[in-house]
Amino acid sequence: MTDFVHAPERVDPPYRDAERPAVRAWLEYQRGTLLTKCAGLTPEQLGVRSVPPSSLSLRGLVRHMTEVERGWFRRVLDGQDAPDLYCSADDPDGDFDGVGRDADEPDTVAREFARFAEECQVSREIADGFGSLGDVGRGRTSRSGEQVSVRWVYLHMIEEYARHNGHADLLRERIDGATGD
Repeated sequence: MTDFVHAPERVDPPYRDAERPAVRAWLEYQRGTLLTKCAGLTPEQLGVRSVPPSSLSLRGLVRHMTEVERGWFRRVLDGQDAPDLYCSADDPDGDFDGVGRDADEPDTVAREFARFAEECQVSREIADGFGSLGDVGRGRTSRSGEQVSVRWVYLHMIEEYARHNGHADLLRERIDGATGD
């Protein structure tokens, strides 16, 4: 068992609340779900891939969501020039593919989970710095060059986590049979 990935206490999002607290709560719930799926596994188990030829793994999902948090909040909302942590022009899937190349040592994996937590915290601070969900970010999307609202980023992040948490459900069940929330 690991001691660097703990299942967070997840609180159900509110059934009746204003829009901003509601989308913030849903994003936190989805972030917590990913960590819950990783909790209690060894570095080796976190690196178990789904099915060939996919390089999808729980550790890869955490690395990927670290990049996604960084991209949407730092680059698109805040306008920062924040370089990728795992991916590059030569290795656009380094967040997933790098799991097999990068050390599976506990300290390496612990650093990756700490980096994920740090990026989530930075994302919270950036989002909280905007007065309204309708405010438009200072950066632009990499695909279309569009500027998007804080609301759009929240909704996209909830969708991104929900999709990948479905993958995480299947990966975790494959590893040790665990199912459920």
